[in-house]
Amino acid sequence: MTFGTEWGWGTEKDESRRVFDAYLEAGGNFIDTADFYTGGTSESWLGEFMAKRRDSLVLATKYTMCTTPGDPNAGGSHRKNLVQSLDASLGRLKTDRIDLMWVHAWDATVPIEETMRALDDVVRAGRVLYVGVSNPPAWVASRANTMAELRGWSPFVGMQVQYSLIERSIEREILPVSRELGIGVTPWSPLGGGILSGKYARADAGSKDGIDESLRRSANKARQNDRNAAIVTALDGVARETGRTPAQVAIRWLMQKPGVSSVIVGARTKSQLDDNLQAASFELPNELMSRLDEAGKIELGYPYDYLRSPTITKFMYGGAKIE
Repeated sequence: MTFGTEWGWGTEKDESRRVFDAYLEAGGNFIDTADFYTGGTSESWLGEFMAKRRDSLVLATKYTMCTTPGDPNAGGSHRKNLVQSLDASLGRLKTDRIDLMWVHAWDATVPIEETMRALDDVVRAGRVLYVGVSNPPAWVASRANTMAELRGWSPFVGMQVQYSLIERSIEREILPVSRELGIGVTPWSPLGGGILSGKYARADAGSKDGIDESLRRSANKARQNDRNAAIVTALDGVARETGRTPAQVAIRWLMQKPGVSSVIVGARTKSQLDDNLQAASFELPNELMSRLDEAGKIELGYPYDYLRSPTITKFMYGGAKIE
């Protein structure tokens, strides 16, 4: 998403190439993009960058977002948009197949049967090898894969979802569904829109909780709250104890969560990428993982809290201890 400047905050081509090369030199082999990113520039540049090493890379892109404003046929998860989006992506990426094609977001106007059958068709044609879904409700992923299993279609092998120390809503239903169905989880925004990057440093003087007030003055108003301030405090403490940066710890926490297959990082510069990649060079002990878990713990809500309550488990199991 950072490759290209069309959106006003991305990276120029030369620096994008340095980021790409540094990632591969560090052992990276999974590239994630979308037809929608920077008006197609991201895919076009990647097509050039990958030219001599395409077969060694796992290439993922997405379709669904409208690429021609005002044209309903240029957006959505219907068959027509899949076919034309795939054609355009293959051209920009200079390749004959997509290794993993994501549905970028659930489209409630299109029957899931149409989407899954259309995806299976492009897999059978050899133009796509695997399919996944990004930002789905849990029930959609469950219904889609059950349908695919019963009808012999290609199932979703991955879910790309927002997940970080400050955004843990997927722990209610999406993570349990992914584990039950064997779908790999690929989190996006692992640094919570920058809040977990370390740029909101401690300010021990002048702040009652030791958090820089810029956290609460950040552009992302929805994330200015005491819960996130507490998470940043815990993250900062773990980073100091381990001698790592907050960004490295935040990414490593995700890497060690059950069901997470890969973590998407969107570095704008090579120095940011170098820092993020260090998350693969260490492990967090269980005690520190638990501390971070507790800092941003969410309530699962009904029916999960109800089903786990002592009264219900007593009624269900007759007082027997169930491990």
